[in-house]
Amino acid sequence: QVQPVEFGGGLVQPGGSLRLSCYASGSLFSIRVMAWYRQAPGKQRELVAWIFTDSSTNYADFVKGRFTISRDNAKNTVYLQMNSLKPEDTAVYYCSWDAFWGRGTQVTVSS
Repeated sequence: QVQPVEFGGGLVQPGGSLRLSCYASGSLFSIRVMAWYRQAPGKQRELVAWIFTDSSTNYADFVKGRFTISRDNAKNTVYLQMNSLKPEDTAVYYCSWDAFWGRGTQVTVSS
């Protein structure tokens, strides 16, 4: 079992930045990909960014150039640095380690 837990959500003004963290415990040796998703009210969950064990990364078009996903293997943690935030980035952000999900952290972008 793998148990991810997200940290770092909050309220930020448009144009601001936040860094989300996702710490995972459990049997991590077989994990292949870590990802961040988000779900806004009334919308489906969507993939934001993902990182493989070789540290290669991919991003959804709507966050390219603004968000950066990274990992710290020694800390069993994946990060999502979010810059130039927009009101439409408001959502609950979830991390996944393969098929294991965290409970999410709320990000609200508002003035």
